[in-house]
Order: sequence, then C-alpha cells, then structure tokens
Amino acid sequence: MTKTIFIAGSGGIGEAAALLLREWCEFDLTLILGDISEQNLAKAKAFVCDGSQRTSSVETVLMPREGESDELRAAFERADVLLDCSPGGQAPRMAGYAKAFNMHYANLTEYVAETDAIMELAKDAETGFILQTGLAPGFINVQAMALYRDFVAKYNNEKVERIAMKVGALTAHAHEPHFYGFTWSPIGVATEYVKDSRVIRDYKISERPALSARETIVIGARTYEADLTSGGAADLPDFFEGKARDLEYKTLRYPGHYDWVQSIIETLPRGDGMPDALQKLMQQAVPSVEDDLVVLHASVDGFDESGDRRMLEKAYFVEPLEINGKRLRAIQTTTAAPLCESAMLLLSGNYKGVVLQSRIDPPSFMGGAFVARIFR
Repeated sequence: MTKTIFIAGSGGIGEAAALLLREWCEFDLTLILGDISEQNLAKAKAFVCDGSQRTSSVETVLMPREGESDELRAAFERADVLLDCSPGGQAPRMAGYAKAFNMHYANLTEYVAETDAIMELAKDAETGFILQTGLAPGFINVQAMALYRDFVAKYNNEKVERIAMKVGALTAHAHEPHFYGFTWSPIGVATEYVKDSRVIRDYKISERPALSARETIVIGARTYEADLTSGGAADLPDFFEGKARDLEYKTLRYPGHYDWVQSIIETLPRGDGMPDALQKLMQQAVPSVEDDLVVLHASVDGFDESGDRRMLEKAYFVEPLEINGKRLRAIQTTTAAPLCESAMLLLSGNYKGVVLQSRIDPPSFMGGAFVARIFR
C-alpha cells in the first residue's frame, strides 16, 4: 500500500528531505510538497524529479499563510505523515493540523515555547509526534543514547561520569580573523551563541551561559574548539538527571573562532535584541559559503565494575552529496536524513503521542535506510 508524506516548507531542508525520500524509500510513496510560494514549489519539484529514474508521484499544494484551503484539507486527509520544515514559529500550527487530520508529525525546531505547546497538544494523540529530530537536536542525541546503552551493557554500570555531544556545521576552508563561514541560518548561529545552555552538573540539571566552557578537542587527528551553545541537548538532561554526573552539548568550531565571537559579544548590550545585533555584525564580516562539512562527536565515559575509567565514543565527518546531478550540502543531508528516518519510525506504528529523543530506539534509527547512508 502506498504511503503519503506531506512536507510543509520547500526550502533547502524540505527539498532535501523530499529528494532523499523519493530516491531511498523502500516502499511505494507519494510526496506532497506544501509551501506559501508557487515559485518555491516549482523549484523544489524540479529539484526532486529532474534527472531521476524514480516514478513515485510528487505533488504540490499552495499553503495559505493562515487557515486552510480546500486543496490543503484534501491533501491532509490523504497524508499519513506531516514533516514540518516550515519556520519554527509555525510548528504549533502544523502540529495542530497533524492532530486534527490524524497524521503522524515530525519537526526540526528547537524553539522552546513552540515545543512546549506541541507537547501539550499531542500528549493524548493517537498518532506519533517526534519533535526536534534534525541534526542537533536530533541525530546527535540518539547517538549519545546508543553509546550509553552500549556502555551499560558492556560495563554493567548505569551511572556514568560524563556524556558529551559535539556538532559543528563548518566550512571546508576558514580564514582569519573569524575562522568561519555561514553554512546555515545566521540568526540560528547568533541565537545559540547567546542563549543559555541546559546541562547536567553533579547529577543535577543546570543552566549555563553559552560560550562559558571552552575546550580543545582532537577528532580524527584534527584540532577543534568546542563550547557550550543552546538547544542541542534536547531532552537528554531530563533523562540523565541522577544518572550522569555531567552532560553537555557543545558546538565545534575551528581554533580562533570563539575568541573572535567573544570580542564582538563584549561590545553588545545585553537584552532580547542581542541575537539580532550579533547576527548583523557577524554577517558584515563572515561570508556565506556552499562548500561545507559537518563534524560530529559523541562520548560516554565512566567506570567499569573494577573501578577502571572507560570511554566509548563515535565521530563522523559528513561531506556534501550528489544525487541525480543535484548537490546536497552536508548540513542539508545531516538535517534531512534524521527527519526522513523519523517518518519511517512513525509509519512503523510503534510510536504515538509525544516522542522526544530519549524515547527513540537507537538501533532502529541508526540502522535505517536514511541515517545509515549519511552517517557512516
């Protein structure tokens, strides 16, 4: 039986998810692309279909900025899953459609208020709502859960000393003084640099200022800096409170970048407008580039039954990918693949209600057709 997936938002991540689903899905699939722009829809459909040998149907629906049209309602009534690639502020609206039309739902946003609203909306839903299922939050959290489960099985100890998650969306080349290039949303970068990071310290959940715990780490014989940023820990602090002495999410950058960022932040007044001010100054100095690289590292360390210190860790280096002559940047595939994998988990029928990262089954997720192809 053919399954139908509705993708709300046909920008870079939406069109990447559509392309991966059409090319790699292991069953018959109908894709419906929704967007507020006819031009974006035409561009996304061409991106997905041109040069492809696949015959799966790809349809488009113009989405009103508010409310719903007859065409949109008809599409929702046919869809099994809604993948939300729209701006984060739209997430509660999209989740509301999913519940009203009995669709499964998955999104990418790390917005706290919107996520809380969806959790309340979906707490008694009969369909599944997998939230924050991109790269970070998303994949890196499931990888950390996988390492933790392996650690417990191998060393017979459920309490660990440290769980660390690190992700960097980087350029292949970097220049002084900033040693950086924008590969995704500049406001997203600026926001994670100034919002507090949720961590565990001494087995208890705590809030720590972003960029307040810098460290140097060597991954794959390459040296990086890592520092606390907001959003990437997902719900793991809640799950590991009392189980992990320390838990944190940090963003990876090339050495020298954080000194440069700190020098700018120190000139800015504190307040709600700080992310916008930082974004503006960063964009004046930092170019946006297409040649990107995503680096990930997760680790769990603690003690075995004999009292010896042990560590399990895993790293990935993900480069751009070409499919049917279409180039997907690393940030596109590493964000879209977990979203596509979440759609497969939802269609399995094993999840309902709100599903955060600690509830996702690591073997099913990590070994799936989408994640396993990208994260190797």
